[in-house]
Amino acid sequence: MADGTAALAAPSSRELLRRVWVLAAPTTAVAALQSAAQLVEPWLAARQGTTALAGWAVVLPFALLMQQMSTGAMGGGVVSAIARALGAGRREEASTLVVHAMVIALGFGLAFAVALAGFPRAILGVIGGAEAAEAAAAYCAWLFGAGAVPAWMANTLASVLRGGGRHALASRVLLLAWVAYPVLAWLLMERAGFGLAGAGMAFALSMAAASVGMAVVVVRGGAGFVPQLRVRLQGALFGRILSVGLVACAMATVANLATILVTARVASYGAVAVAAYGVSARIEFLMVPLAFGVGSALTALVGRAVGAGDWATARRTAWAGAAMALAVTLVVGVFVAVAPGFTASAFSDDPAVVEIATQALAVIGFALPGFGVGMALYFASMGAGRMAGPVVAALSRIGLAVGGGGVLGDWLGYGLQGQFVAVALGISAYGLITALSVRPGVWAAR
Repeated sequence: MADGTAALAAPSSRELLRRVWVLAAPTTAVAALQSAAQLVEPWLAARQGTTALAGWAVVLPFALLMQQMSTGAMGGGVVSAIARALGAGRREEASTLVVHAMVIALGFGLAFAVALAGFPRAILGVIGGAEAAEAAAAYCAWLFGAGAVPAWMANTLASVLRGGGRHALASRVLLLAWVAYPVLAWLLMERAGFGLAGAGMAFALSMAAASVGMAVVVVRGGAGFVPQLRVRLQGALFGRILSVGLVACAMATVANLATILVTARVASYGAVAVAAYGVSARIEFLMVPLAFGVGSALTALVGRAVGAGDWATARRTAWAGAAMALAVTLVVGVFVAVAPGFTASAFSDDPAVVEIATQALAVIGFALPGFGVGMALYFASMGAGRMAGPVVAALSRIGLAVGGGGVLGDWLGYGLQGQFVAVALGISAYGLITALSVRPGVWAAR
């Protein structure tokens, strides 16, 4: 089908919004619950003391990286590959892709486990200093050593379901895990006395249960097809997933590298500053799961449209989803920017931490809605297989956040305030450049 699909066949804007909403609603509900559950983490960590909160903060970029890679990045590659196969009528290929996706998930899960459970002090010490690294070591070992492989498996199988258009089914399984997580974390951290390590134990248990439940659903045909489990592995099918997933993983790494490098810069101001920036970074990355609710729908819908050759509908679908993501993230961003002190005090009762976090949120909050739009269009770009624009956007973000922080914070002498302005500029550039890449000259048949 040509790019200029006949007008009579093109769905209306209302119909496109309805399609996005039907798929996005259940995933958004789970994403909101996941965000709420994960916002409990810094609150529980702060109850263990400022040092524990700093330890949690230094692990945060790596935990977010694993979540983003398994859910949205490589997970998006899985959704895109299956959706395009189904859109082109290749159901047998879609069923064969499942095992290939699981092999990829196992490899990435083991890589996270070996690196971060095996060498937590060495890795974390470089970023947050010896004090924060020591506080985080046991938490990191449980989170990744016991939790990385189950998390990758659960999120990859959820992506299989989303690729088949079964977003609601994937959401129901994950819903149970994220309901259980904060309760388990509180019990293990405070009642059982494991401290910060208890949060890692709770995550591992929740993800193990989710991976088993998701496997049962997928094997029984929950994605709309029964996967072929006895297959000969094919390089071409790995390529279907990795061609999108590896680029997306690189982008997720760059995004979290920005947070890691900013954390390393902030560490020169002490553990209190690291803890405060950890609160700000958590609010910043709250946009990711919220935008993912819409973005996961866009990956599947755009992938099917592109598989059928209908690029015009693919572009219109992407912009309909972007408008929906803006509506979701605007509320959070404006609230954080208008009431930064209230937001910061919800996570810590240390006056020094609250003061610095308030400074950060007052600046960064206004950039968050644009970040949400950029994330939604990033997921749409995965469905389209057009990743150049989002790559440029991600590199621009890290350049402004880190390089700009050096200029404003050090060279011009604005200190932490200058660093926070640089972070906001990087986030804004990410959203703008990603949006500019979704246009007819880029999103078209080659």
